[in-house]
Amino acid sequence: MSVQQRKRSSSAVRGWIGVAAITASLFVFLTTELMPVGLLTPLSESLDISVGTAGLMVTAQGVAAGLGVPFIVAWTRRVNRRLLLSALLAVLALGNLVTAVSPNYPLILATRLCMGFASGVFWAIGVSMAMRIVPERHASRAAAVVMSGISIATVVGIPLGTVVEAHTSWRTTFGIWAGLSLLVFLAVAAVIPSLPSQNAVSVREVFGLPVRNGQLRTVLLIVVFFVLGHFGAYTFVRPYLEDEAGAGSTFITVVLIIFGVGGAIGNFVAGYTAGRSLRGTFVVGLVGLLAALLLLRGIGDAESGAVAALVLWGLSFGAVQLSQVNMTLAAAPDTFEAAMSLNTMAYNTCIALGALFGGLFVDHTGVTSVIWFGVILAAASLLLRLATGWKQETPARPVPEDDQDDRLAPTA
Repeated sequence: MSVQQRKRSSSAVRGWIGVAAITASLFVFLTTELMPVGLLTPLSESLDISVGTAGLMVTAQGVAAGLGVPFIVAWTRRVNRRLLLSALLAVLALGNLVTAVSPNYPLILATRLCMGFASGVFWAIGVSMAMRIVPERHASRAAAVVMSGISIATVVGIPLGTVVEAHTSWRTTFGIWAGLSLLVFLAVAAVIPSLPSQNAVSVREVFGLPVRNGQLRTVLLIVVFFVLGHFGAYTFVRPYLEDEAGAGSTFITVVLIIFGVGGAIGNFVAGYTAGRSLRGTFVVGLVGLLAALLLLRGIGDAESGAVAALVLWGLSFGAVQLSQVNMTLAAAPDTFEAAMSLNTMAYNTCIALGALFGGLFVDHTGVTSVIWFGVILAAASLLLRLATGWKQETPARPVPEDDQDDRLAPTA
């Protein structure tokens, strides 16, 4: 092997180690954001608040992540992305620590708002960072690896948080996640190469993208409906299973793991099928999600029915989640980071609104109503996708590089 070949091989290996660190970042960000889903009951009892009010922990972080991200991404458009990601992880670690020791609920909500700003910026820059630090021909694979962090978080993170809480307390759970966030911060600082900002644009240009780009505008609307429906129902899956199936904490932990395993499989399969038919993958995923919600409502009062519904739900969510990122890339390949900031704004704002609306339904009409809320919104997303036909069905490569050697060997 020549010196040049060894240099390329070493750079490629380092790039994939960096992708692993970014995937770990996604893991801690997402588990922190959704941790209350598995802890709603003990949180509400400990803090003497209703289940719907406890769900505002998801709402608060989602609002900040959604509404703040286009501005922060634009304002930091000249900041090296390695430095920016390190700062975001520092905020996350501190926020989890404050949550663990917080004496009251208002402070927890304020802390979740601060963490939400960091989470939103990560979603906007994380995938594009991973795609830049590997050989260009592997960029799409790197994106799929990072997105698998969603499934890892669902399979391991959220159920693990439920287990830790069952044996200790919800405060200990957030304390442990503060430590995990710190470890990921150290990993990112050590292995991610220097990444000067690329293709970031001003605030005015960010918000002008959907005005000029009709395809991106449609993607964002599809994402709004899908995320509202999914998270409006999923945020309250624990109280739903407790009320309808008489489920205990152990069974809930198991079905959350099952959901995550399904998501990992769906993500893996979609990594192959989306390259052949992005539209078809998204449509099949949404049909599966609708079927899962109806199955949960129909036979979810039995444990076997709940398991079947959560398996299908996880499979479908994994496929839809990866597809919607690829749809954003296909719609705006030359301004992917800016487009992802808008995607993140829509996605996280709708996580917040889904949790908010779901909480209102739970508190006023009963927990079963959130399932129908999910069905209606997911169906709206499906109908809109079926009504649109796009010429470009596979994701384009973002940020093309003229010098392949520079792509393979980023500077430290």
